[in-house]
Amino acid sequence: MKNRQITLAVLTAMICGLPILLAIDKKGDISGACTTSGLAWKMHGRVGDSPIIGAGMFVDNEVGGGCATGVGEAVMKTIGSFLIVELMRQGATPQQACEEGIARIVKNQNYKEMQIGYLAINKKGEHGAYAVHKGFDYALHQNGINKMIDAQAYSQ
Repeated sequence: MKNRQITLAVLTAMICGLPILLAIDKKGDISGACTTSGLAWKMHGRVGDSPIIGAGMFVDNEVGGGCATGVGEAVMKTIGSFLIVELMRQGATPQQACEEGIARIVKNQNYKEMQIGYLAINKKGEHGAYAVHKGFDYALHQNGINKMIDAQAYSQ
């Protein structure tokens, strides 16, 4: 861990305007952040997924972290970010975990009219992202290199 570079992954969701972030520092500690848009014309009293632990974001420093962006109500029905971290705990890669998180949403919800994207990173610095529809990408800063990566999507 002594020579480990800082790993930073950020999913930029310009469709919804909801940035999420996962990072690993030089010591291997993982952190995350997510925001809420406030959803224009929302129902009075609506609470999105961002403040719900395990929905919009979840980090377990022993395993990794997961973040969600998009339609919060759909994410809350699966506690998606917690699900992604638990799948990684059971041996899934970050990519596999994100894909399963989206699979659970599309299986039981009307996904055709919503967009959701997941981002995950594990303790090794491996990362993954997956969305319901095309149009999500994320920025990765790892080992001194910056790059934009197009997230794969369920609906091509």
